[in-house]
Amino acid sequence: MHYVGSWKAVGRDSGSAPKLKGARYFTFAELKKATNNFSGSNEIGSGGYGKVYRGILIDGQQVAIKRAQKDSMQGAAEFKNEIELLSRVHHKNVVGLVGFCFDQGEQMLIYEYMAGGNLRDCLTGRTGIKLDWRRRIMIALGSARGITYLHELVSPPIIHRDIKSTNILLDEKKIAKVADFGLSKIAPEPDSRKQHVSTQVKGTLGYLDPEYYTTQQLTEKSDVYSFGVVLLELLTARTPIEHGNYVVKDVKEAVNKGGISALRSMLDPRIKEESGIELNSFIRIALSCVEDTASARPSMGEVVKQLEEMVGHDYPESGSSNVDVPPKWAPDRHLYGSDSEYMHTSRDSSEPSFPISNTALSLGSR
Repeated sequence: MHYVGSWKAVGRDSGSAPKLKGARYFTFAELKKATNNFSGSNEIGSGGYGKVYRGILIDGQQVAIKRAQKDSMQGAAEFKNEIELLSRVHHKNVVGLVGFCFDQGEQMLIYEYMAGGNLRDCLTGRTGIKLDWRRRIMIALGSARGITYLHELVSPPIIHRDIKSTNILLDEKKIAKVADFGLSKIAPEPDSRKQHVSTQVKGTLGYLDPEYYTTQQLTEKSDVYSFGVVLLELLTARTPIEHGNYVVKDVKEAVNKGGISALRSMLDPRIKEESGIELNSFIRIALSCVEDTASARPSMGEVVKQLEEMVGHDYPESGSSNVDVPPKWAPDRHLYGSDSEYMHTSRDSSEPSFPISNTALSLGSR
C-alpha cells in the first residue's frame, strides 16, 4: 500500500503502518484541493481538537474532514490505534470512516458527510430541521442501536466514553449515527474476568457517569448514563447544564415530588401534546439509564429492546411528515457543531473541575 512509506517517513516512533479494513489513505495535497485550501467557507465545526471541513473528493464524494490542530495532535501510535479502531467499525448507525491523512505533519480523519448536522443543533432549531415526536423516537432508537453495536458486536468491544447530542449526527434521511471516537476505549472481552477499564476520567460535563467519575472505573454502563442524558435532551430540548442547573437533577426531583406527570412542564413545547402512554414509556427508559449506580442501569441492548417494543412496527426508519430538509437560509457552518459550549474534563489533579458535593454525585449531575 502506498501509504506505508509515508507512515514510515514520519519518524522512528511511528511504528508499523496501520492495518486497515476499508479506509483509504489521503495525501495532504488531496485534502487541500478537496476543501479549497481549507477555506473558511468550508468549515462546518470546531472544537478543542481543531476544525472540521466539508470536502469534495476527486470522485465527487462529499466528506467531513477532521483536522487536528498542532497542539492537540496525538502521538503516531495513538493515532494509528484510533485509525485501526475506526476502520473496523461498520454499522448504519455509526458514522463511517472514509480514510485518514498522516502527511506533512498533519493528522486528519475523513468521515462520511452527514447532511442533517448534529442532534443538539436540531433541537435548538439551528439546522432548520423540525423534530416531531416520531423522529425523536427514531433518533433515540438509531443511536441506541449504534452504541449497542459498539458494546456487543464489535470485537473487542468499544466504550465510546463521550456520548452526547453533538456526537449524534443525522444523514440526509435523518437517520441517526454515532460519531467521534476520540475518547473511546477498548472494553474487556465478555468472557474476561475483568469487568471494567481503569482509566483517567475524561468526558463532557453534564454527561459524565457519576460512578465512573468517583471510581475511575469505566464500563459500558458509563455510555448508558450518557445516553440517558441524551434522551432527556430529546424530551426537554435543554442542554445537560443550563444556567447552573443539571437536567438530570431537575428531572429526578420533579419525578420524586409529583411522579412522571410532573415532567409535563419541563417538556419541549413541540412535544407536550403527545400521548401519555408512549411519552411515559420513553421517560421511564431515560430515567433507568441515569440511575446513580451502574448496576441499576440497563445495558444498551436492553434499551434497544425497550425502544423497539415501544415503537412496534408503526414507525419507518426514515421519513416523517414533520421532518424538513434544511431551508436554504439555514447556516451550514454548524453541521458538526462546536464543543466549546461543553467543557471536556480530565481528572488530572486532586482538584475537580466542577463541584462534587454529595448531593450532586448522588443525582448524577456530572
